Amino acid sequence: MKFVPEIGIDLGTANILVFKRGKGIVLNEPTVVAISNQNGKVLAVGNEAREMIGRTPGNISAIRPLKDGVIADYSTTRKMMEYILDKVCGSRRFFKPRVLICVPSGVTNVERRAVIQAATEAGAGDAMTIEEPMAAAIGAGLPIGSAGGNMVVDIGGGTTDVAVISLGGIVLSQSLRVGGNKMDEAIIRHIRNTYNLMIGDPTAEEIKIKIGSAYPLEPELKMEVRGRDLVAGLPKTVEVTSEEVREALNEPVRALAEKLCQVLEETPPELGSDIIERGIYLTGGGALLRGLDRLLTVITDIPVRVADNAMNCVAIGTGRALEEYDAIRQSGAVSTI
Repeated sequence: MKFVPEIGIDLGTANILVFKRGKGIVLNEPTVVAISNQNGKVLAVGNEAREMIGRTPGNISAIRPLKDGVIADYSTTRKMMEYILDKVCGSRRFFKPRVLICVPSGVTNVERRAVIQAATEAGAGDAMTIEEPMAAAIGAGLPIGSAGGNMVVDIGGGTTDVAVISLGGIVLSQSLRVGGNKMDEAIIRHIRNTYNLMIGDPTAEEIKIKIGSAYPLEPELKMEVRGRDLVAGLPKTVEVTSEEVREALNEPVRALAEKLCQVLEETPPELGSDIIERGIYLTGGGALLRGLDRLLTVITDIPVRVADNAMNCVAIGTGRALEEYDAIRQSGAVSTI
C-alpha cells in the first residue's frame, strides 16, 4: 500500500498554515515571498521574507502573492507552494502528496482552478479545495452534521466569510473583501492624516494587536508609534490612543457587521432560531480584535463567541476534513475543479 502524505493548507492572504495528517499544524508563516529581481529566484519565504518588507535593496522584492484571499501573482504563488511542500514533505519524495486547500466562499471557478493548478504544478498529486467557512466550522467543533443552523464568521487577512451551515453543507454564504489587511490600511491612513506620519504594514499590525479594539475598553490603552514625518522627512515618535484606533477601525468593522446582518436577514426562519440558541462563532485572526464579539452581540442581539484557537480553526478544520474525507466530499463541501 502506498504511503501518500495528506496535507491541508490554509492559504491565507496574511498567513499560511499547513496541517499534516497525524502530526497537526507543522507550518505557520506569513504569506510573504522575497524574490531576486535579476533571476526571479525565491530567496526567502515566510517569517524571513516578512522581515524584509520595506527593508530590501533594489535587487530584491518582498511581496505578498495573494490579495483579498485569491492569487494575485500566479508564478510567485506556485514557487511558494513548492517551498511549502518541500519543507513539509521533504524535497526528495517518492509519492506526490494529496492536498486540500482552503479558498474563500466567494471565489469564482477560475480563481479556484488557479489554486488547484498552482498546487499540482508545485508537486502535489490530487489537489482539492474546501470553502473556508466550512473548514472553520469543522475546526471550531460545531455540530455541522446535525439538522440545525450553525453560523460562522471567518475573519482572515484579505476576506471575511459569513456562512450558515446545516446537515454538513453550506446553506447560505457571503464573502466580503474586508479583513485584517483593510484594518491595517485604515490605521495607516489615520496616522498619516492625523500626525503627518508614514508607517508601514508591520507597524500598523502591531498597533492593531496591542491597542486596537471594536468596543470601548476599560481602561483605554496607548502606545508610542515611530515612523517618518511627511513634512520634515525625519524619523518621529507620536503617542496613539486606543480610542482613536477604534475610530480608525470603524469603517471596516461596520462593513463586517452589515454583511453579518445581511446574511441573518436572508437566513431561513428555522435555521435563524437555531442560530439564536447556539450563537454566532468568530474564527480567524480578525476575531481576536478586542471587543468585536461584544459589539456584534449588541448589533445583532444574538450571542457572539470567539472560537477556541480562532487563529488556527481553518487549518485544524482542513486537517479534520482530510480524516473524514469521504463524508465531507459527499456533502459537496470539497471541489476538484
